[in-house]
Amino acid sequence: MSAITVTDLTKRYAPNGPAAVDGLSLTVEPGSIFGFLGPNGAGKTTTIKILTGLLSATSGTARIDGLDVARDRAGAMSRLGAVLEGSRNVYWTLSAWQNLVYFGRLKGLRRAAAGARAERLLTEIGLWDRRGEQVGTFSRGMQQQVAIAAALIADPAVLLLDEPTLGLDVAATRAVKDRLRALARDEGKTILLTTHQLDVVEELCDRVAVINRGRAVADLPTRELLAQSRSRDHYELRIDGDADLLLPDGFTAERGEDETVVSGRADDPETLYRLIDAIRAQGRRLHSVDQVRPSLETVFLTLVAEPAHA
Repeated sequence: MSAITVTDLTKRYAPNGPAAVDGLSLTVEPGSIFGFLGPNGAGKTTTIKILTGLLSATSGTARIDGLDVARDRAGAMSRLGAVLEGSRNVYWTLSAWQNLVYFGRLKGLRRAAAGARAERLLTEIGLWDRRGEQVGTFSRGMQQQVAIAAALIADPAVLLLDEPTLGLDVAATRAVKDRLRALARDEGKTILLTTHQLDVVEELCDRVAVINRGRAVADLPTRELLAQSRSRDHYELRIDGDADLLLPDGFTAERGEDETVVSGRADDPETLYRLIDAIRAQGRRLHSVDQVRPSLETVFLTLVAEPAHA
């Protein structure tokens, strides 16, 4: 059984208005980290609100751990923990301990069970010794760790995180990423991650879906999605001297701090060899030749620049 299943999901805010989400279907497997991406206005936030029971779909279904969000909201929400960007997910005037126990009780745990779970979670994130301090006095990274712990207090199968590393420094970002990786790997949690920080998605996610204009324009394992652009055979050659060069069509030269970088596409080995011969014929020394690995940002921008299929 899939951890999250979205089938033909559609949402219109007005009866005859445009569809914010338009026949979207997605499947997220248990124990995976799934990146759910899209530009502003693509329908991503609407989908998240339907998954968390904050909005009703116009048509289609959304299931959490097999439970229909519309028909069994309480049951579905018992399987889901969420940390939403732009919302204060914990109470700053309460201590870390008080927050976790409060949310545990809110999720239906007995006080003893909530306390035991809170102790475990605070110990795991290194805040047990500071459990009595108000969360408002914590750093932004520590606050985010407490918010994730609060979302985990009832041991949900699925964790939905919206911009979990936004505004965090390098060390705090690394701590959150390590925590998410451990949750999926060691505890079998399913994590749906939404963020504009695509390097985080590329590092963490097993699979990525991109939504644009209410529809999925990609839904592939991360490596396969990146491999689609790798076939374009883009190369970078680093040479000495300035950027005043005669180059074959399709290649450009840009002067760096200590060298010049020549870049462009070589669809076959002969094109690359001709480029190298042209550089050497002009008396330049070649330092390196590298096939450029496409970033998720490059792939994402290409996908959302294309119109969604009618």
